[in-house]
Amino acid sequence: MTALTIEPLHPDFGARITGLDVSAPLSEETVEAVRVAVDEHAFVLFPGQKMDDDAHLTFTRYLGEPEPNHVKLGQEGIIEYFGTIGNVQPDGSAIGNDHKRTVFQTGNNMWHSDSSFREVPSFVSIMCAYEVPEEGGHTEFVSERAAYGRLSDDEQAKIDPLNAIHDYVFSRSKVSPDAVTPSHAKSLPPVEQKLVRTNPRTGAKNYYVGSHAKQIAGWSLEDSRPLLDNLLDQATKPDHVYAHAWQPGDVVIWDNRCLLHRGSGYDADKYRRRMRQTRVQGAGPTLSE
Repeated sequence: MTALTIEPLHPDFGARITGLDVSAPLSEETVEAVRVAVDEHAFVLFPGQKMDDDAHLTFTRYLGEPEPNHVKLGQEGIIEYFGTIGNVQPDGSAIGNDHKRTVFQTGNNMWHSDSSFREVPSFVSIMCAYEVPEEGGHTEFVSERAAYGRLSDDEQAKIDPLNAIHDYVFSRSKVSPDAVTPSHAKSLPPVEQKLVRTNPRTGAKNYYVGSHAKQIAGWSLEDSRPLLDNLLDQATKPDHVYAHAWQPGDVVIWDNRCLLHRGSGYDADKYRRRMRQTRVQGAGPTLSE
């Protein structure tokens, strides 16, 4: 296996890795090294890659079973493994700030973990950058593992046994009351997830919140929100945030089990942005972890 160079990106998490062409066939040893890096660093950047959708999907399959795009599946019943983040359309044209699709994507500007609203949430997301705006368009990340470690023993003991209800319609209704079609909503009923998750390789714990987390299971919404909002606030203080400034050729893997992320916005009337994303399904429901 080619020697990898690993550089830290933030005190809490993240690594920049060079010495690997992720578009090339990978040995089992190399794939395992990538998996170890994900478990240890949670955010892994491979800069300067030459990718296309075929290479992207092949790389995704090395890490597990690709997760169907929930929008295509919920709205059209189509299994599609890619999502496009940005305003560049399949025909190469670009839509502006007022377009319905651009407005819908502003939901990504809330702190969230991808697919936490599914019974089996995402293991990792894999993003490839092709076109990026000259200003804005950063993606911000925080570690819920580091945030859990900053809690007192009493605070950890309080939340360890709890579960939370994650609800896609709840989170997307903050963008627009009609942001989710009836068929899409029906395909994503609210699900219960562990509030505290444990990495199976390292044993490290993290809490699991974000915009999709509506309330604590068995608690009222009124009683739930102070706890969930406080956990989110503690995790996302400015000193804990890593803001990734995308460059064309960046391939990033982030661990949805323990990281939250959000978009920072950009001017879609002025700039083009095209990112392609896949996700890898988790090992199973969090309640069985």
